[in-house]
Amino acid sequence: MNTTSKQISHWRVVAASVCGTSHIRNQQLCQDAHHWQLLPGNVLVVAAADGAGSASQGKVGAMVAVETAIENLAIQEITRDSLTDDSTVQSLLHTSLLAAKKAVEDEALACSKQPQDLATTLIIMVATPEMVAVIQIGDGLAVAKNSQGNLVALTIPDNGEHINETTFLTSPDALNTAQMRLWRESIVNIGVLTDGLQMLALNMVINEPHKPFFFPLFDFVENAEDQKLAHEQLVRFLGSERITQRTDDDLTLILAGFKSAEC
Repeated sequence: MNTTSKQISHWRVVAASVCGTSHIRNQQLCQDAHHWQLLPGNVLVVAAADGAGSASQGKVGAMVAVETAIENLAIQEITRDSLTDDSTVQSLLHTSLLAAKKAVEDEALACSKQPQDLATTLIIMVATPEMVAVIQIGDGLAVAKNSQGNLVALTIPDNGEHINETTFLTSPDALNTAQMRLWRESIVNIGVLTDGLQMLALNMVINEPHKPFFFPLFDFVENAEDQKLAHEQLVRFLGSERITQRTDDDLTLILAGFKSAEC
């Protein structure tokens, strides 16, 4: 084991899913779920899902979707070299999405439910210091910042034809509506969030991420030495009046920053 003081380059990740105030009032479970894993070679894989409020088992659908998506990516033996090929990246994300969809449908069958009873959105992201790629079904948002400080929305919320309407992983046309984006840049930060935070994080008029929302959070994750403490701080932030005054929905936020080596 290397005991030198040299700091190794790595991703710092802070993530949380918290119950919205309306769900707390109604004694409902948090319908959101997230999962992430750091694979060899600084390949970060993350997933976030928002179970449909109208679905009796939305929470189950969200949990099955994110866990399956990440498990599927983790067994693909992804390398930084393999991710230099666009078609390989697209194939990895599609395979992960299909695995999540099948797992949710299989879970519904096992529980004697209809797939729509486990309806959920899903965002899956793969990030390295050289690229980021994401696939998304439904609402929510994925963003990334490069080393020049440019912040981009990799996806935009799919709100369907009407307000508060979206496509779910279990929808018949789900795969046709999937958004995919690949951005080859020097990536220093990524963020993934469910729709509860959309109004704060995205300028809906021009579909651009709101820098005053993201930049302090990216500073926070980059300075997060203690992961347990950082998680507690993020949970407190998501439950703060600043946030709950603007939204009463469940909230998921995954933040990551790439920390370069310091000799």
